[in-house]
Amino acid sequence: MTKAERTRQFIIEKTAPIFNKNGYAGTSINDLTEATGLTRGSIYGNFENKDAVALAAFDYNYSLVSAAVAARIKERTGAIDKLKAYTSVFAELYTLPVLEYGCPVLNTATECDDTHAALRDKVKGAISQWYGGIEGIIKKGQEHKEIKKSVNSREFAGAFIALIEGGVMLAKVTGKSEGLEAALKQARKMITEIKK
Repeated sequence: MTKAERTRQFIIEKTAPIFNKNGYAGTSINDLTEATGLTRGSIYGNFENKDAVALAAFDYNYSLVSAAVAARIKERTGAIDKLKAYTSVFAELYTLPVLEYGCPVLNTATECDDTHAALRDKVKGAISQWYGGIEGIIKKGQEHKEIKKSVNSREFAGAFIALIEGGVMLAKVTGKSEGLEAALKQARKMITEIKK
């Protein structure tokens, strides 16, 4: 890794939590310089503008959540247990460092759905990957006769993602875990109901 690449990575890692906590609109260049200890010129010497930093920060934040889910999935065998990996990660909303300020997909989605097309496209890509991962697990489970053939993997994935992200939203807004716990309980029930 070159010095320039290390500097870019440093900026991304230091600013990613700020974008996840404050959002795009709520994060200023002063926040970026304070977090990194770098000058405005150093940041803009490595990124074209604040948008470029925000997009890279989203990718970084999303990669951390994806890695946490992937690690849990890898530890498990069977489609049913692999689906439960999603619920186990988000059950750690208050203790998993990457989720300290909430799910970056949800946070970015609520802010940029009508205001920032490039960030919205990043979120759409992340959600599409989640759909694909869940659908893949279900289809493999159907092939191995673990999951009922009648299950529509696309519909399941959409409802499953909505439940989990809705639970995260309730927990972050209210400061209480009961909404998240209820959503995760329903998500686990969904998993149980598709078992063959």
